[in-house]
Amino acid sequence: MADKNTPGAAGRAPEADRPDSIRNVVLVGPSGSGKTTLVEHLLVAAGTIPRPGRVEDGSTVSDFDEAELRQQRSVGLALAPLEFEGVKINLVDTPGYADFVGDLRAGLRAADAALFVVSAVDGVDASTQLLWEECAAVGMPRAVVITKLDKERADFDDVVAICQRVFGDGVLPLYLPMSADDGSVAGFIGLLSQQVYDYSSGARSQRDPDAEHLPLIESARGNLIEGIIAESEDESLMDRYIAGEDLDLDTLIADLETAVARGSFYPVLGTATSPTGYGTTELLELIVRGFPSPLEHPLPSATAPDGSPRDPLACDVDGPLCAEVVKTTTDPYVGRISLVRIFSGTLRPDAVVHVSGHFAPDRGHEDHDVDERVGSLSSPLGKTQRTVTHAVAGDIVAVAKLGRAETGDTLSEKERPLLVEPWVMPDPLLPVAIVAHSKADDDKLAQGLGRLVAEDPTMRLERNPETNQLVLWCMGEAHVDVLLDRLRNRYGVAVDSVPLRVSLRETFASPGKGHGRLVKQSGGHGQFAVCDIEVEPLPQGSGFEFVDKVVGGSVPRQFIPSVEKGVRAQMEKGVAAGYPVIDIRVTLVDGKAHSVDSSDMAFQQAGSLALKEAAAGASVSLLEPVDRIKVLVSDEYVGAVMGDLSGRRGRVGGSEPVGSGRTAITADVPQLELTRYAVELRSLSHGTATFTRTYIGHEAMPPQVAKKVQEESAAH
Repeated sequence: MADKNTPGAAGRAPEADRPDSIRNVVLVGPSGSGKTTLVEHLLVAAGTIPRPGRVEDGSTVSDFDEAELRQQRSVGLALAPLEFEGVKINLVDTPGYADFVGDLRAGLRAADAALFVVSAVDGVDASTQLLWEECAAVGMPRAVVITKLDKERADFDDVVAICQRVFGDGVLPLYLPMSADDGSVAGFIGLLSQQVYDYSSGARSQRDPDAEHLPLIESARGNLIEGIIAESEDESLMDRYIAGEDLDLDTLIADLETAVARGSFYPVLGTATSPTGYGTTELLELIVRGFPSPLEHPLPSATAPDGSPRDPLACDVDGPLCAEVVKTTTDPYVGRISLVRIFSGTLRPDAVVHVSGHFAPDRGHEDHDVDERVGSLSSPLGKTQRTVTHAVAGDIVAVAKLGRAETGDTLSEKERPLLVEPWVMPDPLLPVAIVAHSKADDDKLAQGLGRLVAEDPTMRLERNPETNQLVLWCMGEAHVDVLLDRLRNRYGVAVDSVPLRVSLRETFASPGKGHGRLVKQSGGHGQFAVCDIEVEPLPQGSGFEFVDKVVGGSVPRQFIPSVEKGVRAQMEKGVAAGYPVIDIRVTLVDGKAHSVDSSDMAFQQAGSLALKEAAAGASVSLLEPVDRIKVLVSDEYVGAVMGDLSGRRGRVGGSEPVGSGRTAITADVPQLELTRYAVELRSLSHGTATFTRTYIGHEAMPPQVAKKVQEESAAH
């Protein structure tokens, strides 16, 4: 590909009026692979910024969040638009750490192609392989950029071979790195153009290849051309190529774009970005000429908010407005800012739009079906908001002052409201119980948590009605740290983590009898109530039964419901360790009353005392909640995972291969053993495993475990 770089002016917000002049590219890869640094050098190559920032200095465009500056790693999605050869390229930088997969999924939703960033030193990790397969499942166009070619132990050929083995067929180099005498990167050989792009002088120059390069070019170029034209719509090309005809460069580039857009061919490039930025111009040329525009990428389906059908969406600037909020943030000066991908129509400032969202009470999200007026539009370059006059179908833009819109919501015309199908988000599986640090923090806690829920769909907020604990469900420990950091520094709310309480139960393991007696007659109106009950266990799931077998009126009819009410109240409080009692039958068999001093409250207290006495003379079991979990793990870690589940008192139900070198394991495991399983499974499986969990019921806790829980309850 030839160099036709016409960079935009530094600091100017690039605007695009046509979808075919837009490229939306998400950068994905593990933490430390060099995504953020690559974005810096691409911005420099396009003339958007004068010099690259450094992650270590906290000066990069993409990493501007307070938590990112402190941790020196990306924790959220960031947009970095640039203009190259008259095309607006929206670079979507995503975090590489597994805890922040929500922003990664949002980036995939916003983009039309994925650029997999692989370190020439570290190669491909398991999470990157899983992400590649996820992109393959939805046909996402992909390319691979190998970074850090200037580092020691960097080996381009070796990493390409690894990518071909892990990612499969269709992974082929578009450029080959050229080394200087000292082993450093001196330039790149373009296999299609058969030109050398030489950086040895410090500036990029183009020339014909040297004689020693020709055999290398011929071999690699043949494989590349065969890979490209195998996807060509012109079936005669392969015959012409085999016959020895020299195919012109424009034809090959057109077929390259077709092959990439179909998600069946994956060009590989290399870069050396520290501190040179070598290879970034070649990468920009590939994005402009080889990546699909929004016109070529399938759009999500949309319905009316009530689910009734609508016409399929089309990427048309004159079509009905349909956009989606892919990320929500709160700026202390501007307020809520929504990063929006426009699928259809044109969005303008001050327009009134309809906001609709999917009702997700389990995540704490409200149902949205309201009209709102949008504020200003901007093209964000990191934290810098650069005003634009409008945004067309295919573009990504920031919208100010949408007070009700949350991540995942749809924006459409108020006369023709739409709701776009949601993208898949993983369930947060690490629970953390929190309390406000002070009374002042408690007053602001609800508002701060509400803002976090609106911003982050991978966080779930729960008030456990049984333990009365406020629980944040998160993706992992790093996710917890960032959420609590934002609560404290962005919203001024300090919280403390406290031990998580699991919703245990109590039940009678053997029958018991209880005598409840309340007699207080020392002056004034007294209290008198006596009741005798029998308690027996019921099968699991039976609930509570109250039986009246009083004869002769020993307990007046009006006080029998009072006894039941007292028994129920004590069941809620527990009889052994302070947990609710379930699955018992209580029979009222006898009692006594006083014509003056008996009352509803007296018999309630007598019923409560009777149940406690019955428990003291019977055997009471603690019941613990049990979840059925399904673990999807790489085959090489199946034994370790199954052994770990058994060590957690789990009953392994079985395992079965699911293809792609992975196995599904099913097991029933007590919730007490799963509080940190999300973290520990990731470590055990080296990031190759995921799991789901579903509550199936309460079961008797082993005596030694129950004794420990009772001792802890008594200590508190």
